[in-house]
Formats: sequence, C-alpha cells, structure tokens
Amino acid sequence: MKKEITPADILPYETYAAERKERRAAAMAMKKDRRVSVGPHATFYFENYETMFQQIHEMLHIEKGGAEQLEDELRAYNPLIPQGNELVATIMFEIEDPVRRDKFLRSITWVEKHLYIDVGGEHIIGEAELDVERTKADGKTSSVHFVHFRFTPEQIARFRDPAVPVMAVVAHENYHHMAVLSPAAREALAKDFA
Repeated sequence: MKKEITPADILPYETYAAERKERRAAAMAMKKDRRVSVGPHATFYFENYETMFQQIHEMLHIEKGGAEQLEDELRAYNPLIPQGNELVATIMFEIEDPVRRDKFLRSITWVEKHLYIDVGGEHIIGEAELDVERTKADGKTSSVHFVHFRFTPEQIARFRDPAVPVMAVVAHENYHHMAVLSPAAREALAKDFA
C-alpha cells in the first residue's frame, strides 16, 4: 500500500481530463464502503492513497494551478494517507440549513476531542490534525475535521477479527452517537493496515 503521493505519481492534465468521468465513477464506488454515518449529522469518510490521489487530481483539474498548486495539494493531502498503523478520517458534520448548522456547530465545541473507534470495547482515540485550530475562540467548531486513529498491532488484529464488534463513535455531551462498521467497511478499511 502506497503511503505518499509524489509529483511523479500525478497524471498529466490532459490524461486526467480524458479519464475523469471513469475515474470519478470508480472513486465513488470505492468510497461507498469507506463512508460511515454516525448519527443524523456526522459522517466519517475514511481516507487512503486512492481517495487522496483522486482529490489532488480533482483540485488540479478544477483550479488549474500547475506545479505551484501541486506542492500545496501534496502538503495538504499527503498527511491524510494512512501509514500502516492507522485509519484516517475526514469527519464532516452536515446540515443544509445555515442557521441550524451554525447553532449545532456552536453546541459541539471541541468535538474533535471526543471521537474514537471502538474495537470490542477498547477505544482508539482520534488525534485531530493540528494544521489549524478547528474550534474557534467563540466556541464554534468547524464542520470538517481531519482525524488519525492510531492502532497497536494487537488492536489491528482485533479489528480484523469478524467476531469483534467495531464502531465509529462521536462521544460529545451534545452529540453522542455510534455506528457499527459493516463487514464491507471493515474489509475495505483493514487494507489500510499495511
């Protein structure tokens, strides 16, 4: 499993443009088993090399920033590729109505400190990316969080054991929800431990 995207991995703009429709369809199909809804507003989007490869190409295709943009995209997205002992998720709180969304995000201050993966009752606590503070001074948290869940070898073995239940959890006092990972999700995510 590749753990870093380099400039040499990037397709020429024309190649990606010609293949874009098929690549986007393939990415959507692959992401289906990497998406876990947790309660009514939270979704864990588990990232890997392929999701970040697609994201970088989409950004380059849309913004057309060339080599200078590529450096920024690699710096932004390479940290979200699992390194063999972790799962990495983009966690989004999605509410359409802007007034309701604002009120909700103010009610879950520091939610990034209350995210974990439960493997048979053992909590793998999420570690938020520190690139930017996700909860502002006024208490409003971001609707998007980038979180690493680092596992020990023993926890990885238990994750891979179908007899052990695995859940994604948001345990904030104002938003406490959990979701059992499906067998398909577990099979897809287990490949990140390589």
